[in-house]
Amino acid sequence: MSRLRFTSLRLRLVVVFGLVALTAAVSASGIAYWLNREAVLTRAQDAVLRDFRQEMQNRAGALPVHPTQDELQRTAGQMASSSQSFSVLLVAQDAHGKTVYGNSGGINGFSLEDVPKSLRTAVGRQQETSDTNKQPYHLYWQRVVDHGTPYLVAGTRVIGGGPTGYMEKSLEPEAKDLDSLAWSLGIATGLALIGAALLAQAAATTVLKPVHRLGVAARRLGEGRLDTRLRVSGTDELADLSRTFNNAAEALEKRVAEMAARDDASRRFVADMSHELRTPLTAITAVTEVLEEELDADSGSMDPMIEPAVRLVVSETRRLNILVENLMEVTRFDAGTARLVLDDVDVADQITACIDARAWLDAVELDAERGIHARLDPRRLDVILANLIGNALKHGGSPVRVSVREASDSVVIRVRDHGPGIPEDVLPHVFDRFYKASASRPRSEGSGLGLSIAMENAHIHGGEITAANSPEGGAVFTLRLPRDASELTEEPDQDGEEKNGDTKQGKEGKEG
Repeated sequence: MSRLRFTSLRLRLVVVFGLVALTAAVSASGIAYWLNREAVLTRAQDAVLRDFRQEMQNRAGALPVHPTQDELQRTAGQMASSSQSFSVLLVAQDAHGKTVYGNSGGINGFSLEDVPKSLRTAVGRQQETSDTNKQPYHLYWQRVVDHGTPYLVAGTRVIGGGPTGYMEKSLEPEAKDLDSLAWSLGIATGLALIGAALLAQAAATTVLKPVHRLGVAARRLGEGRLDTRLRVSGTDELADLSRTFNNAAEALEKRVAEMAARDDASRRFVADMSHELRTPLTAITAVTEVLEEELDADSGSMDPMIEPAVRLVVSETRRLNILVENLMEVTRFDAGTARLVLDDVDVADQITACIDARAWLDAVELDAERGIHARLDPRRLDVILANLIGNALKHGGSPVRVSVREASDSVVIRVRDHGPGIPEDVLPHVFDRFYKASASRPRSEGSGLGLSIAMENAHIHGGEITAANSPEGGAVFTLRLPRDASELTEEPDQDGEEKNGDTKQGKEGKEG
């Protein structure tokens, strides 16, 4: 049935072929019927009129000017016995001026009332004679239908005086022949229509099979099966289309392979770079921790001249460490190796632990009831919360309010600050990697990856994060996570770090 839907090209081809065939067949049948009808009627009519005229000249013309009724009756019978078998009515005046009639069919035969008045008037009208019209009276005829039967009625007067004769001939045999012809033409039209439909079906199949194969191949190509090719046969336009498709698919496969290779190389580069940076960063971090302890020591052993430089080194080292950890996290998402390690968590307890671990209790208001449970990855949830709350504290304004609400199959966490909000031109880009709203602050403490990592962690749970501005002021980030993400893969990452977590990343996720 899908092949015969109204918008189907196959159906439209069949309909168009059928309409063309129907129009041609009806036109040809109509013309043939009309030509044959005129030929049949004209041939029958000419034969009857010629015989009637001859009978009027030979028999009616031999009657006296004022014949008796018996003479008219006898002559009418003789005229009706001709080869054409028509009915005859003779009308004349006898010697006493009385109108007398002669009917070949007797009392119930052909009568003057059966002759149309217009025909009687034309027959009785005397014409002026001239060089072109040498006879005062002419033969007139008319076709009439009586009770569904067609008749030919004709009349004329004997020239030089005498009776007026009328003739009636049934055209029923000719009508039956024409009806048979009409039925034959109708059957021929129906057969032509059926033949056109079959021809259209065959043509549609011939044309649409390659198109269907092309559609299937295009769908496979869209599904990622870039090695899809079409079999090319022939030299027509459809073969050219198949060759063009194959060339395009081959070029696309090469292009995608090149892009995939470059993408893999880029991911490997970032991953290798991050791993290589970890070793010197570990040593540098240890040194900066010692320097930081010296700065915080009460002895004041640090030279005041180099103290600002030391503080800068400590700060930048911490920032570089955060950047490397974030790059490692992003690389896992890009490589598709990030996995969930699910556990049943109390959302309120998880948020409280996140805030308490980062000493944000004085700056964050929590509106969450205990007992709202969800099956999530606790470490990744902590990363999301740390980034959202830390971003609100840094770029928004205190107090930051975190609220938790239950939906039918999800948990909704809203993080709202009381800052100036997010500019409208920045909203579509807040989750982009390395995007910073202010170009005048290129060296901020954040890496520009925190919110994008939070979004990736939400996506791997099957959730979503949206950013908007509150009507009361400030920005609002809404995190929506499913109540149960157990249908997702729970395998840990291959490097083992996904399962054990990364405390540094969790604590410093606010730097987004």
